[in-house]
Amino acid sequence: MKMVSALLLLSTLLGTPAAPSRHPSCYRRALKDHNCDSIPYGTENLRQIDDGLQNHFWEGKGCDVICYCSWNELLCCPKDIFFGPKISFVIPCNSQ
Repeated sequence: MKMVSALLLLSTLLGTPAAPSRHPSCYRRALKDHNCDSIPYGTENLRQIDDGLQNHFWEGKGCDVICYCSWNELLCCPKDIFFGPKISFVIPCNSQ
């Protein structure tokens, strides 16, 4: 009887659609006419995080999304996903 109950519970859980994630996912963005060296000058939406973090940029006016430039594309993720919650709070944020 316990086995039947367990199987019924398991089949119910597997049949339930998964809840959407609270965190926005990462995405890639192609740099059409730019490369990593020309980002700060060619894109006003990105700000370099720090000289010590080469090719890392804040996206937008806040400090919630970090983009990493790899040759001619950007990989952008929420900062907690990119660095992890234990490290992301020490990354310097200059929102100006």
